Amino acid sequence: MNVLYIGAGFVGTCSAAVSADSGHQTLVYDIDKKKIAALGSGDRDQIQATLFEKGLDDLLIRHADRITFTHDYSDVTAFLDTCDVIFMCLPTPEIGETGESNLSYYESAAKTLAEALSKRNNGAQDKYIVLVNKSTVPINMVDRTGEILAEHGVENASVVGNPEFLVEGKAIEGSLRPDRVVVGAWNEKDFEIMRRLYERFRTAANISYIEVNPKEAAAGKLLANYYLFNKLAVCFDVIGRTAETFDDVQYEQLRNIITSDARISSWGFYDSVYAGGSCFIKDARSLSHQLKEAGKDASVVDETYLANKRQLSHFLARATDEAGRNWEGKTIALLGTAFKRSTNDVRNSASIDITRQCIEQKVADLRVYDPAAIPMFQSYFPDESIITYVEDEATAIAGADIIIISTDWPQFRALGDALKAAFPSGGALIMDGRRMLHEHYSELQAHGFDIIAVGSPFLPKAS
Repeated sequence: MNVLYIGAGFVGTCSAAVSADSGHQTLVYDIDKKKIAALGSGDRDQIQATLFEKGLDDLLIRHADRITFTHDYSDVTAFLDTCDVIFMCLPTPEIGETGESNLSYYESAAKTLAEALSKRNNGAQDKYIVLVNKSTVPINMVDRTGEILAEHGVENASVVGNPEFLVEGKAIEGSLRPDRVVVGAWNEKDFEIMRRLYERFRTAANISYIEVNPKEAAAGKLLANYYLFNKLAVCFDVIGRTAETFDDVQYEQLRNIITSDARISSWGFYDSVYAGGSCFIKDARSLSHQLKEAGKDASVVDETYLANKRQLSHFLARATDEAGRNWEGKTIALLGTAFKRSTNDVRNSASIDITRQCIEQKVADLRVYDPAAIPMFQSYFPDESIITYVEDEATAIAGADIIIISTDWPQFRALGDALKAAFPSGGALIMDGRRMLHEHYSELQAHGFDIIAVGSPFLPKAS
């Protein structure tokens, strides 16, 4: 089949790479010329610097004959004559903290596309085409998309929902071996087109291929992300807080007790400083907004969002409230800027707010290290004089007053020896926002470190 992707972000590029791997001729359009050049370069380093996703570079290079990246819209208009499926992969960020989705990118792209669609096949529009909402959109968005097509005189076309459920850092793996594929359509013709597109998944014994209507597909996406977000918030704000409150109650032991119940999934049972990324926060807020717009109570959804915010502010306040440390004039080591490991995505990363607090508290030097996400992080603080970007953990922690572990990169689990070497007599405050060093807390206390960790009471240096 001939498949077009509008938007070369995380979702569009990863999905397009898998379409090419499935044998489809794939065109990816984006207005970002630099991104398009990098993704279509065939160069592993350029691809990884643009989208750090394991296996993506392999697919793009291996299937270069079946996937094309372009910023020239004339390539799109030419492709529409024979195109079978168009995926809309546009950002739908939240407007401020209102919960309302900013649909300006989507609507602009849809209107431009609709104008071109009305002129396909020399205006005859005799090739049937399916427009697929891959972006996370409001539940009723299928109606608005249909209106845009009708306003521009588009015929012989339909709108389908096909939300993505990708996990950043495992997106290619998850795309090649998804647990489910959800297709929302109003008619059998559209279902049949999507079955052809996803033949490799529809016939796989271990993949749930689910056919619903477009509004159910959109609602299912929002609710799935809210439910996962809620699990994390409960883990932080209830289970982790219980372990922080009572001596001799270890978080890992609580997790073992709770997850041994077959009714309780083990996913999400890790304590963290914050749940960031591009999806959970935005989608929960969008769900809340849509429920309130319909006159319904969304207090449970809102509390999940507030619990996540509370976790980060509580963690940072503990440095002063429990350890008696003052931030002003201090040297801070910030380990990790990505919102989680295995990605260079810093959207809603805890490290953004941590850095802002460091600036507000007038720290003297903030040394920042991340193995993959520094370039993305720098764009948030392009001219901040207190920040020093370093090339390894050892440089970051040397002489620091406070050491903050903000991202769960696996290599940070081995920091124990480096910390003891850098501080022969201890003295620094370790703030472990991911419990990366929980197996070494006792020996680090004995070495002279104070420790604040999510899921533990304040752990002072041994006297």
